[in-house]
Amino acid sequence: MDEAEATQPVSPETEQAATRPVSPEIEQAATQMARDRAKAGRWDLDVAVFLFAVLIIVMILLFQGIGIEIVAPVALFGLVMVWLVGWRRGKQLYQRFYDEELSKLEQELKKTVTTAVKETVEETIEEKVQKALRERWR
Repeated sequence: MDEAEATQPVSPETEQAATRPVSPEIEQAATQMARDRAKAGRWDLDVAVFLFAVLIIVMILLFQGIGIEIVAPVALFGLVMVWLVGWRRGKQLYQRFYDEELSKLEQELKKTVTTAVKETVEETIEEKVQKALRERWR
C-alpha cells in the first residue's frame, strides 16, 4: 500500500461502522481476524528490499575498511527504520482490516436474523394454511 492509499479519506460506510454500537462478541472476533491479517501483511516486498539495501550498504562499508563505529550506527538506523515502517504498515492494515471484518460480521448477523425471521413468517403462514384446510375438511 503506498502513501497515497494510506492517506485516502475514510468512506462513509467505514465511519458508520466505527460509530454504531456492536456486540462484544462481534467486536472481539473482528479484532482477532484483523490482527491476524495485519500481522501477515506487515512485511511486504518494500520492507524486504529496504532491509536488503541496508545489508548491502553495511557490507560495502565494511569491505571499504570503514570503522565499526560508523557501520554499527548505519546498520542500527536501517534496522530501526525497517521496524518503524513495518509497525506503521501493520497499524494501517489493522485499522482497515478491522473495519472490513466488523462490516462483514455485521452483514452476516443481519443475514442470519433476516433468514430466521423469514423462516418464522413462512412457518406461521404455513401453519395458518394448514389450520384453514383442517377446518374446511371438518
